[in-house]
Amino acid sequence: MKERIEKLQKNLKNSTQGFLITSNTNRYYFTGFNSSAGCVLVTERNAYLLVDFRYGEAAEKSVKHCKVVVFKRLYESIQEICSKENIKELFIERESVTAAQAENYKNAFARFGTIVSDSNMLDALISNLRLVKSADEIKFMAEAQKITEEAYTEVLNYIKPGVTEAQIALELEYLMRKKGAEGVSFSLITITGANTSLPHGVPGDNLVKEGDFFLSDIGALYNGYHSDMTRTVAVNHADEEMKKIYNIVLQAQLAALKKVKSGVKTCSVDKTARDIISSEGYGEYFGHSTGHGVGLDIHEQPNVSVSGETILSNNMVITVEPGIYLPNKFGVRIEDMVLVTNNGCHNFAALSKELVVI
Repeated sequence: MKERIEKLQKNLKNSTQGFLITSNTNRYYFTGFNSSAGCVLVTERNAYLLVDFRYGEAAEKSVKHCKVVVFKRLYESIQEICSKENIKELFIERESVTAAQAENYKNAFARFGTIVSDSNMLDALISNLRLVKSADEIKFMAEAQKITEEAYTEVLNYIKPGVTEAQIALELEYLMRKKGAEGVSFSLITITGANTSLPHGVPGDNLVKEGDFFLSDIGALYNGYHSDMTRTVAVNHADEEMKKIYNIVLQAQLAALKKVKSGVKTCSVDKTARDIISSEGYGEYFGHSTGHGVGLDIHEQPNVSVSGETILSNNMVITVEPGIYLPNKFGVRIEDMVLVTNNGCHNFAALSKELVVI
């Protein structure tokens, strides 16, 4: 955590500038302390974690690389620090606050001679810092993936005709928590039949039926870090069209995975998957990006999309998840979360991607 603060401090041009971090995720990233309110104020020489009474004692015990300030009135406490440290320009997370909140910051601090910048420099800076994962971050994500796979393997025995999508989602969450997850990474997508043509379908009362696909887009949360995996299985049997579509998606996903390595642009990974699906005549049925970054947020930089310009580098974590969705019929998506390496990628997932019939 101290190293992260120091990297941030190196981007301050002089001693009169400061960074104010208010979003929950970034506050956790720089302090390792989880709270629903507060902020981190970083100056050239110091870093301050400001929390209210509810978190004061816990923060003082666990946070060693920041000075903990228990505030009664947040703006006043921030301004006291700015005055003490002679901060004249304060950068905020512009993308994490509303226009009204940004205006409040400006008005509150203008009275004391501190300018709040409209720049999104801090957002971009933090996003870039978070792109490359540390050894601990990778370890936590590997454990989240392990929990996800173990829960999924068990729940396959539960997916049978007559069970609802919602029941399966509940069972998966129970199993993940039982195996050590703090919770799920997002509202689990466990859908069947025609609902699988909805990329982000919502589990409901739809019943599992023989001859249908069952799609699970799932992830677990461990030590604040996410996993993300999608598997599509057939219930009892799959017809020839289902097998054909599944195989196209699988080939696209495998080819895209081979493209992943340090030095490659994310748009190239997307193009690899998209070209295969398009060459088979299903390009119009693949309407989302091929992947995204994962970490403290389930969706973070880089974007693995047509317009993605990020150059992959060692220890970035991304998903590779092409799909084909035939309206009112069925859909197939196959997703792995992978660690970018200098020579390719390491797949966090160990589960087979051959078409499974349950």
